Amino acid sequence: MYLAIVDFTTSPADRPAAVAQLEAELGTVRAMPGCLGFRVFPSPETDTDVTILHEWEDAASFQAYTESDAFATSGAVLRPMMTTAPCSRRFRAELVESVA
Repeated sequence: MYLAIVDFTTSPADRPAAVAQLEAELGTVRAMPGCLGFRVFPSPETDTDVTILHEWEDAASFQAYTESDAFATSGAVLRPMMTTAPCSRRFRAELVESVA
């Protein structure tokens, strides 16, 4: 499994629009080959921070997403709202157990 955690900051006025953009993409991203999960988390601690959690089968699937039109369109909308550069941390992970 390949995980990417992306953090970025907007102005308080822009955060609702940034979150709405990401939420509008949920179905598109989740339908991409290899996508296991795509979640958006507005920070409960500030009115400016947003975190995105990506779960992909492998790095190649994530790379295909980052090279997609959907990713480019999202970036064109989100980047002008960002007040700092996004921080993307990427991990290879192994699922040990899934408990219901």
